[in-house]
Amino acid sequence: MLSRYFQMPATETRIGAMACCIGLVAASVMAQEQPGSIRWKMHTINDQSPYEACGAADFNGDGKIDIFSGDSWYAAPRWTKHKVRDVPPSGPNPHYYEDFSDSPLDVNGDGRPDIVTCNYFGRRVGWVENPGGDATKPWIEHEIDMPGNMESGELIDINGDGKPDYLPNPGNVVVWYQLTQQKPIPVWTKHDLGSEGAGHGVGAGDINNDGRIDLITPKGWYEQPADAASDKWPFHAEFELGAASIFIVGRDVDGDQKADVIWGMGHGFGLQWLKQSTGTDGQRVWTKMKIDDTFSQVHTLLIANLDGKGEPELITGKRIYAHEIEPGATDAPVVFYYQFDRPAEKWIKHTIFHGDPATNAPKEAGDRWALKDFPRGSAGTGLQMSAIDIDGDGDTDLVCPGKSGLYLFENLGK
Repeated sequence: MLSRYFQMPATETRIGAMACCIGLVAASVMAQEQPGSIRWKMHTINDQSPYEACGAADFNGDGKIDIFSGDSWYAAPRWTKHKVRDVPPSGPNPHYYEDFSDSPLDVNGDGRPDIVTCNYFGRRVGWVENPGGDATKPWIEHEIDMPGNMESGELIDINGDGKPDYLPNPGNVVVWYQLTQQKPIPVWTKHDLGSEGAGHGVGAGDINNDGRIDLITPKGWYEQPADAASDKWPFHAEFELGAASIFIVGRDVDGDQKADVIWGMGHGFGLQWLKQSTGTDGQRVWTKMKIDDTFSQVHTLLIANLDGKGEPELITGKRIYAHEIEPGATDAPVVFYYQFDRPAEKWIKHTIFHGDPATNAPKEAGDRWALKDFPRGSAGTGLQMSAIDIDGDGDTDLVCPGKSGLYLFENLGK
């Protein structure tokens, strides 16, 4: 799981002792469209699906990769829908649903992928059990914990034991969950890092290049100690990202063996990165750089190798109606991928999908509804994308959910 989202530097080079950062802002050239992009074929899985999370795995054991989103799973290759649970609306808004993460994992050790999930108003982390057998048999949700209001979560091998852990984003606390037992009953161990760095957004990456994954928040980063389970994780308040994306990506962008930080503005315009360098005094220096500010509501980021060459790409786009009324809410829905040209020190932008704006959207937030306001077939990035070779042809495809439907983008190569 780790390699899909975050990448460790190829060679470890220790920087100096922990130190306060020096905040700098630098002008940079925005990412520009370039020829030679990967070609994509869009497939509609369900253009009336309102759910913003998805997961892809072989849920029925037939050797084909299926898709799970919201209340249903879709069987490949015809994407036959099987509703297996009820997902209620979130609070007073009927167009948000209590399904903010659909991460496949065999939780109970029966050989079938289950779903690890979280929700907002319910404040609950849980797992949804795949019963196998009859495709329409209900999947039962089991509670793990109730840490707070969560917009999303993801599976990441945080402690480096080769097993996925679950990292949600409750805005009031930084916490992660370790599956410490599968049988006879699943046991999840909670690791509470406190509230000092908590906020809108969470992520991971080896910030200090010590070979251990650290956790990144909008207010800084938590350093993983030698014993991830029992030791205190020191917090370093070295930057402020604002209402950041979920996830925040920590990886070496420019090849200098130092992990940088990539994030989007979840409720505004902007995709950005912080370049990490070392000052003359040995302190870490974070320099803010622009990637793209042409679209808003950049709520989720994904790292995946789409062309099978070189460094993995950065994939993101617009979360349609993250809030119905905020900057750029009715602008055209988009899905992009970006490559960083290290010799030229610039980002190259490629379009996967570019839709049409909601030109006739009602003025009042309560009257807006993505399935009505945007043209049918509008794709966005929701709260969670899946990057996987879904058709078995050797390259990476994308599954994109959102309030305006569930879509598969087939990678056709260049």
